[in-house]
Amino acid sequence: MSRRKEIALVTAGILAGIAVSGPATQAAAGLMANPSSQRFYVNEQRIPLEAYEINGSNYVKLRDIGQAVDFGVTYDAKTNTVTIHPDEPYEMEVSAPASTTPTSQTAPSALSTNADGSINVPQDGSRYIPQAGDVIRCDDGTNYTITDVSRYDKNYFADGPVGPLPEATCDWSQFDQPELPPAEARHFTVEGDDLLFVRNLHESRRMLYTLYNAMGAHPSTWKDGKAVTRKNGTPWIHIHMTMPEGRSIPGFWPWRAEQVTDMLASCPCGDYYLDCWDVYMNGVFQRTEYKIA
Repeated sequence: MSRRKEIALVTAGILAGIAVSGPATQAAAGLMANPSSQRFYVNEQRIPLEAYEINGSNYVKLRDIGQAVDFGVTYDAKTNTVTIHPDEPYEMEVSAPASTTPTSQTAPSALSTNADGSINVPQDGSRYIPQAGDVIRCDDGTNYTITDVSRYDKNYFADGPVGPLPEATCDWSQFDQPELPPAEARHFTVEGDDLLFVRNLHESRRMLYTLYNAMGAHPSTWKDGKAVTRKNGTPWIHIHMTMPEGRSIPGFWPWRAEQVTDMLASCPCGDYYLDCWDVYMNGVFQRTEYKIA
């Protein structure tokens, strides 16, 4: 067995021991987990790991370690058993199909399937996490096959996954309540490249909730525990969940909340336009692109 596998397995053994011991389990209930800002390297090559800082230590998924240093990890649901295979190569886990039940912000998305096996992206604002092999039914009636999602949650310049949607820091019901637009799947061919743009309603909600919280923190839009309105009772800010017609608005990525909060601080009134799209080229996920105007 290679030295790096030995180190990884020793680390995994320590983490597993902590997880199964009774006193540690009880103590863990009072701990807070925050996304780690640290970077991870294997043989001087930076690797993307989803890590969380708990009580001063970094915790990562055992499968992610296995993938990084190439050892096998399997799970038997019937016996609730995890097995480490130090001398076998890592193999990607095959996930069960996502639930089709409308769910909360962190649960599987409400996907529907067509007769040919293609899927329709959810229209309810739940999160859709693309998988290699997914076949998306496009608005033009064609199907688009996703072949590579290795960049998903690892957009250019991003430090890691964006995390859960924002929680309310004020009474959002007092603000303008826009309806979510259709989750379109637009298919184009440009100069030989096969492009797909999927409106990401889940991330559109992230933009909306961030804007709400910024409005609740600004004296022009929130005062004495309630939303500030115009003299005629209408809100200072009207929110639209698509871009204005006839205008080409550049997007930004990865997600940066300050793109929303800074705009609100500079102009706390008027009409705001929010939109978000997942971009694919030749089957490969490229980025999640956020737009605000």
